[in-house]
Amino acid sequence: MPFTWKEIKKPYVILAPMAGYTDSSFRQLVKEIAPPVLCITELISADGIAYEGVKTMEMLKFDESERPHILQLFGKNLDHFKEAVQIAEDLGFDGIDINMGCPAKKVVNSMHGSALIKIPELAFQIVETCAKNTKLPLSVKTRLGWEDDSTLFDFAKGLEAAGAQMITIHGRTTKQAFMGKADWEPIYRVKKNLSIPVTGNGDIMSGKDAKDKLENLDGVMVGRGTFGNPWLMGEVCVALGISKPNEVIARPTEFEELKKWMLRHCELSVEVHGQKKGMLDIRKHFATYIKGFPNASKYRSELVRVESIEEVKKILNNI
Repeated sequence: MPFTWKEIKKPYVILAPMAGYTDSSFRQLVKEIAPPVLCITELISADGIAYEGVKTMEMLKFDESERPHILQLFGKNLDHFKEAVQIAEDLGFDGIDINMGCPAKKVVNSMHGSALIKIPELAFQIVETCAKNTKLPLSVKTRLGWEDDSTLFDFAKGLEAAGAQMITIHGRTTKQAFMGKADWEPIYRVKKNLSIPVTGNGDIMSGKDAKDKLENLDGVMVGRGTFGNPWLMGEVCVALGISKPNEVIARPTEFEELKKWMLRHCELSVEVHGQKKGMLDIRKHFATYIKGFPNASKYRSELVRVESIEEVKKILNNI
């Protein structure tokens, strides 16, 4: 059943869509740790869905435990967006998020992602097309602007008028990519002038960060801080008061406990992707999980070459 943003408990705590990271296995893990978290898929091509590409359709798989489950789309072809949102409904997604914030060169050079900030008319048409062709709640993720935040207010108002029901703003420009410090002040100003929910994103590495940055916003989106630390989502839920400490799982302080979670993530990855891809995908997570532990570099070099769950168990048991 589609949800509405109004019925979701505020402040929202959202796992950011991150290419290569927020697949179904990671989303399931986060939901085990912090059930109130809203999960969004990796950014997925509307073109790929319209053409029913094998790899793209594989990325659309999700587990019931992830609900409400939101599909993030990127692209620029209106007809393909129309088809994609209709297919999303048929597949049982609960919401649609449109990516207008990815600064990756290959995305921007194709006039996708945050390149749409420079083509506001097309950006608004995409939102309007999706809104007219799905009953699912529609949100947009964007940035402060291309080089500065001078266009942010008009862009956000245009997205709202076109049918966006929630907007997330990353506190950096496209030119900044992920460099420098995220600036949340323009996000607070935009919130004052919109009637729809607005959430902020950028530089949330602790529960305190989330609490300090929330101010007048309706929620926060957390991204790179979860690399090697999915328990950050539970910490944020507690800090913002939507969960009690006993309702989430805290970050392990002992390596023996961390091992169990690393194995759990590995098993989920294989379950979702199969043996070969599952093991390839989990390697980058292992590299970040053991960061900061004694002799991490030695074991990292072993863990980034694993090919089976049994091999993972053997390495972890030797630590």
